[in-house]
Amino acid sequence: MTVQGKHITIIGAGLAGALLGTLLAQRGWQVDVYEKRGDPRLRGYEGGRSINLALAERGRHGLRLAGALDAVMAQAVMMRGRMVHPLDGPVNLQRYGRDDSEVIWSVHRGELNIVLLDIAERAGVRLHFDRRLDGVDFDARTARFANDRDGSAEAVSFVSLVGADGAGSALRAAMKPHVELGERTEFLGHSYKELEIPPAEDGGFRIEPNALHIWPRGRYMCIALPNDERTFTVTVFLPNADDPEKGGPSFASVRTGADARALFARDFPDALPLIPRLEHDWEHNPTGLLATLYLDRWFLDERAVLLGDAAHAMVPFHGQGMNCAFEDCVALAEHLDRTTDRARAFADFQAERLPNSRAIQRMALENYLEMRDRVDDPDYLLQRALELKLAERHPDRFMPRYSMVTFRRLPYALAFERGQIQRRLLAELTAGHDSLDSLDWNAVDAAVRGALPPLPVEAGV
Repeated sequence: MTVQGKHITIIGAGLAGALLGTLLAQRGWQVDVYEKRGDPRLRGYEGGRSINLALAERGRHGLRLAGALDAVMAQAVMMRGRMVHPLDGPVNLQRYGRDDSEVIWSVHRGELNIVLLDIAERAGVRLHFDRRLDGVDFDARTARFANDRDGSAEAVSFVSLVGADGAGSALRAAMKPHVELGERTEFLGHSYKELEIPPAEDGGFRIEPNALHIWPRGRYMCIALPNDERTFTVTVFLPNADDPEKGGPSFASVRTGADARALFARDFPDALPLIPRLEHDWEHNPTGLLATLYLDRWFLDERAVLLGDAAHAMVPFHGQGMNCAFEDCVALAEHLDRTTDRARAFADFQAERLPNSRAIQRMALENYLEMRDRVDDPDYLLQRALELKLAERHPDRFMPRYSMVTFRRLPYALAFERGQIQRRLLAELTAGHDSLDSLDWNAVDAAVRGALPPLPVEAGV
């Protein structure tokens, strides 16, 4: 394939589209990116409110390859672990990893998008804003774009289209009449509302900045993530409907700002004085839906392929949506490097990434239950203590699943498989114990060696 033939058209100039464009431009591709919104560098970020993003090693790897990591990290806030706020009892920090070498980073979606767009443009990517995909003629290889600001339209020829346009992907909708995608969406039954903790009067953070704060309350919870402007983005997760048997609040019963204040006064009392605009924000900020999008197929021969949320949107409770999308970008760029047959590259990309996306989608759903139900449970805390001890005693075999997902680049599917084995092992070893002191460590070590093969070399990224 000549350099002139190495052209690709990306739909969506969000995080994944901008990163993929940079990675391909670095490899000598001619890249055009079309975005339905305006340029956020000129008119401000129009993406709406969103849960803060947690940047982990998989995402950092993609940014590193694109030469964007330093610029992004300059705006990121370190989070060492979960700062748990029980209804009764002291606040406590549950570290994510062993020390400050194993942390995650809170980043603002809008600021990150602007950094990635600047880097993409410097790499030679052509960015086209106010261009909404309005239809695709796959036979003629022509994409139609509409400008909703001035009512104009244009037709653009393409070789291949890449859908990086999110969970509501217009390209995915255009592909559906031409190929069976096996699309299905499963809604969580819970939604979220965003609020804000402003800076303190002295301009600093009102609460500990280097943590993800969580108020677990069983069927519902509240979290807060730090921002570099010394604010916190607060997200409240509630069931959509009342449950007469289990009780508790829901979005059906907490409707007004006064309802929200009563909820916080009862269930999140230490957070209430931190959120001065609680009533206003509750009534004016939208309620966000939570869902998982599954596809059985991500591509249409050599003409189109989907990645990121357009292919596998997930709930946000493992903080891996962006990281997984960035990993998609790296994988697709590498597969396109290996062959001039784009249909084969797209098929190989799907074969590699689809099982891994399914694994992290499942782990994200499981993590929601852990965050809201288990982080202050004594059995969980004992198993977590044993988990950390086993990671010290058997570093070649035992790695907490969270660490495999967050601090390494092991395939998600492998992390899920080993995590299932480890969870069963932890439950069995702690059964009947209320302290690690009463364990038979010779038996524990033998059980670990019998259940877990050595970790692959790739774990030590």
